[in-house]
Amino acid sequence: MRILALDHPLPGATMEKYQPHLVNEIRHTWQAYKSGLIRDIYFRQDRPGVAILLECSSLEEANKALAEFPLAKAGLLTFESIPLGPFTNWEFLFSAENK
Repeated sequence: MRILALDHPLPGATMEKYQPHLVNEIRHTWQAYKSGLIRDIYFRQDRPGVAILLECSSLEEANKALAEFPLAKAGLLTFESIPLGPFTNWEFLFSAENK
């Protein structure tokens, strides 16, 4: 199952509070990428933060994995997890009324 995870800084989170955790956050992210948990990761362009595409067997598995990120464990951010599925509307292109 593909999961889109968007980070949300918690009240009081600042770059100064992030700083002691950033090296471990990057190491943890790299390990998650190498293991196949993270499929893609992007910097957001609308605000500071990241958008992560995860590959998990369930939403619960994704949420458990996201809770292990050092910034989340430090109480500085949380994630919104959105389960994604295949886009099936392609079939409308091939329906009898569109031929």
